[in-house]
Amino acid sequence: MTKIKSHISLGSILKPKSPLFKRLVPIIDRVMGVHKVNKFYDDGQLSGTSTAEFSQRFFDTLEINISVSDNLAEKVPNQGSLIVVANHPFGCVEGVGLAQKLKEVRPDVKVLANNALSMFTEISEYFIFINPLSSNDPRNGKALRECKQHLNSGGVLLIFPAGKVSYYRPEKQRICDDVWNRLPANLAKSTKSPVLPIFIEGHNSQLFITLGRIYYRFKLIMLFREMLKHKGKPINLHVGNVLPSKLLTKFEHVSHLNEYLRVQTYLLDPNYKQSWHDNNEVNLDKVISPIAETVMAEIMPQVDKTKLKLEIDLLPEAQHLVDYKTFSVYYGKREQMPLVVKEITRLREIVFRQYDEGSGEECDTDEFDDTYLHLFIYNQTDGEIIGAYRMGQSDVLLKDGDINKLYLAKMFDFAPEFINQQQPCLEMGRSFLVPEHQKTFYGLFLLWRGIGEFVVRNPQYRTLYGTVSLSKLYTPLSVHCINKLATTPSEKVVAKVAFEHKDNPELIDFIQSEHGNKSVSSSSSLSSLIMGIEPDGKDVPVLMKHYQRMGARFYCVGIDKSFNDTPGLLLSVDLPKAPEKALKQYLAEGKDAYLDRAC
Repeated sequence: MTKIKSHISLGSILKPKSPLFKRLVPIIDRVMGVHKVNKFYDDGQLSGTSTAEFSQRFFDTLEINISVSDNLAEKVPNQGSLIVVANHPFGCVEGVGLAQKLKEVRPDVKVLANNALSMFTEISEYFIFINPLSSNDPRNGKALRECKQHLNSGGVLLIFPAGKVSYYRPEKQRICDDVWNRLPANLAKSTKSPVLPIFIEGHNSQLFITLGRIYYRFKLIMLFREMLKHKGKPINLHVGNVLPSKLLTKFEHVSHLNEYLRVQTYLLDPNYKQSWHDNNEVNLDKVISPIAETVMAEIMPQVDKTKLKLEIDLLPEAQHLVDYKTFSVYYGKREQMPLVVKEITRLREIVFRQYDEGSGEECDTDEFDDTYLHLFIYNQTDGEIIGAYRMGQSDVLLKDGDINKLYLAKMFDFAPEFINQQQPCLEMGRSFLVPEHQKTFYGLFLLWRGIGEFVVRNPQYRTLYGTVSLSKLYTPLSVHCINKLATTPSEKVVAKVAFEHKDNPELIDFIQSEHGNKSVSSSSSLSSLIMGIEPDGKDVPVLMKHYQRMGARFYCVGIDKSFNDTPGLLLSVDLPKAPEKALKQYLAEGKDAYLDRAC
């Protein structure tokens, strides 16, 4: 089949009806540099070539290298429908380049494109054409039906949701995409297709941006001239994680899903990405906190089980809190049960190393183990401890007014007005469950059932406060999102070493939109963001979710210099105001008496 030779002209884009304008088209073509595009076509011998040959010659002639930051083949599923969304910084070359890269992975790729590109007949089979300048164009309906059919047939569909090239937006004071069309979100919902976000670096020349501010049609006219300006320059693509349909269905409203897809795309911008450092080198532009390289010591031997049981059996009955099947929950001080605490510190180090939080010593311990209470779960069957929490009684520890007797005073500057100095509180920390019990329902439940029974027996404690460790197995961007969406800062407490991360303006826009949308829960949006950011799709930490269900207030994120520079999210829980369901679950029969107690 003979290919029709492309005719590059403004007449092909604007389709003038006035005879006078038709005569002026060749002159305007020359003034706007369209003749150079035709010369480029001729020099590259592009006219009439096959689709694959055109793409290769196109980029060879422009001397453009398409650089992909991640392995696209690993991200794109081998089969099944997929919607690929991307920002639109240049208006032409990125569409051809991204389509070519996708075609190398999957042959069934289609691109929803501006009908102006229909003049490139050699690659027309790539495209489903739409007229973004006229929503009433009857051809648009046909294009949308074709998109849906392509996805229902298990194909890959690439969409630039802005519909037009990025430009300077005065209300945002930056160059970025226009408002995204809801089409990808609608298609994702109606066809149950996953979505792959891809971010493309860069933007067009200042002249292009300036002319576009004067008259929007100039952008379309200048697009092909801009294309030639990219000669010899790379185009950098940053590939995100596939957002599965199960995740996308969490969004009830298409408008909210649309905003989510946009922010997940722009969060891939490398200018706003940072990484954890695992050496002593300090990069002032990127550093969160330098982490000294840790040489891991061999974990100390397990404590003898017979001696461990003997020590536990000698604890007063009042310190035996809860039983469930073969498990019992106790608490005590180190002076009462030195072997128990020794075993707890051994297990802590094992678990914390899993999350890059270990001390590197044979066990995880410090001076606060001597003054804090240790609540722990003991398996009567095999004689082993499966989990523990460390609790600091603020009224006991602060009797002499020395704030440094609180572990968290090493991480945060507490004003005298903060709750831990206003009333008896329990400072919670150093929690863990051994790996074998981390996914069981009873593990975390028993720790909290033990805490509930402790406060029932000691009802002066109305408030819990502490930190959730945000493991460095999370990306700094995820921690940044937690810090931005979950916290409500207070002048009564600030981090000594604050977690710092450069703000992505698109994330700020998304957060402001969230706060203005009362039908959307911040915790739901945060959860979806984290699952989209994390390579393994993990959600926010389980303990953080638990505290959210308890009605916790989160204050800020600080860096724990005593805990391998791990970021910690400071929070407090006003127990009497916690949800009824949680109180019934953890305080059990003691709930009513606890709530009735006068503060």
